[in-house]
Amino acid sequence: MKLNLNKPIVFFDLETTGIDVAKDHIVELCYIKIYPCGNEKSESMRIRPVDAFGNTVHIPEQASAVHGIYDDDVKDCPTFKDIANDLLNILQDSDLAGYNSNHFDIPLLVEEFLRIGINLDLSNSKFVDVCVIFKKMEQRTLSAAYKFYCKKDLENAHSALADTRATVDVLEAQLDVYPELVNDIQNLSDFSSNPNQLDFAGKVIKNDKGQAIFNFGKYRGQVVKEVFDKDPGYYTWIMQGDFTLNTKQVIKKIKLT
Repeated sequence: MKLNLNKPIVFFDLETTGIDVAKDHIVELCYIKIYPCGNEKSESMRIRPVDAFGNTVHIPEQASAVHGIYDDDVKDCPTFKDIANDLLNILQDSDLAGYNSNHFDIPLLVEEFLRIGINLDLSNSKFVDVCVIFKKMEQRTLSAAYKFYCKKDLENAHSALADTRATVDVLEAQLDVYPELVNDIQNLSDFSSNPNQLDFAGKVIKNDKGQAIFNFGKYRGQVVKEVFDKDPGYYTWIMQGDFTLNTKQVIKKIKLT
């Protein structure tokens, strides 16, 4: 079943230096942008990871062992800053989808933009996470999802292009398998996203009263503003701590409002 779209949707997948959103970097990004008319645009981008000073970041061997991308493969590639404007043009006016994208790919993408001083505004975008749908329905990995729904083996797993194409195929197959899934991006987003999550890392969420509360640490479940009133140093600790820039941005906004 083909996707019922009212606006473009960008399926994307990242290969990275690791799995820490606050510290790691993108080394490959692949996207498939699908338009309501059915047309597609796709591209793969290799990216040279750099730190805040522009120094090339080493790709750890354990990461290279997973995706097959090594330092030499990206040494002459553009940095994220170099491709940022082109990427913004691709993402604008689009919803986003991926596999485990709500928990990793989207947070890291936002983080990379923030590192170069760009606030990626996704407030009008819906997020569809095929992994969440799959786990709610079947509890498997992407390769198993592809085997289960598409009835064939996923070749070149952990290649960004292969994983991204498989994600498109799996979501379309899920719509065929589960009639209770409404073929509408808003409904798919509602099913696969957490509407109460205020930052992409999930450190701050809304309670049943709509108040921002901490979702980690010693103040888990407590209202953010009330915590800062009784423990002002906690705000300083967060802003100086090993949290994503997006989390710090959200917490700062809460504190100032």
